[in-house]
Amino acid sequence: MVDASHSIRGDILGIEMTGVQFSYRRGFTLSVPAFQVGVGEHVLLAGSSGSGKSTLLHLIAGIENASAGEIRIRGTNILGLHGARRDTFRGKNIGMIFQTFNLLQGFTALENVMMALMLAGYSTADQHSRGQTALQRLGIKDPHSPVEMLSVGQQQRVAVARAVAGEPCVVLADEPTASLDPANARAAIDLIKEAARAAGAALIVTSHDPSLREVFERIVDVSQFAQTEVAQ
Repeated sequence: MVDASHSIRGDILGIEMTGVQFSYRRGFTLSVPAFQVGVGEHVLLAGSSGSGKSTLLHLIAGIENASAGEIRIRGTNILGLHGARRDTFRGKNIGMIFQTFNLLQGFTALENVMMALMLAGYSTADQHSRGQTALQRLGIKDPHSPVEMLSVGQQQRVAVARAVAGEPCVVLADEPTASLDPANARAAIDLIKEAARAAGAALIVTSHDPSLREVFERIVDVSQFAQTEVAQ
């Protein structure tokens, strides 16, 4: 296991958090003095439920706002970006994979991927070509199938394609195997890691599944960042 604060050269940093503070609810705070992830590095965020894994991921994505500190993605402090500027930056630089996939029902696999690319500011031509390429690489043979007609495994592949189609520098996966049996969980993680590797992206995965520890070289226990105040 590698410590969260291990040093990475500044020119190959994908993510750098410094002095980050975030209060999620009364009595619970995340305090991250230093956390770095290199370009192309794969990291597992481990910890029990409620330890702050998803919150840390949302801070990196700019979905939640830290009250102090800096969160830099390839040198850009996302806390200095607001509104549409942050949304566009996130769309171009950060791919998100959610536990429940969050696919748009009634839309095709290709339309789901193109929607994410559109929100990131890509042209219609780029949306189509990038979407087609990402789905093909991930084994979706019919990109025009409505996502609700696809199997759970195929839906997950669409979710992964959506995350990597824009060739982001960071891919974040929040409990992507929580609803899968052990065999399918391992296959899903292998799929996500390979897609991130092909995109040249740093990958951060949250999970409380101990079996995933054997497939990550770096494991960070998020509980080291959590502070809970005991009521008097």
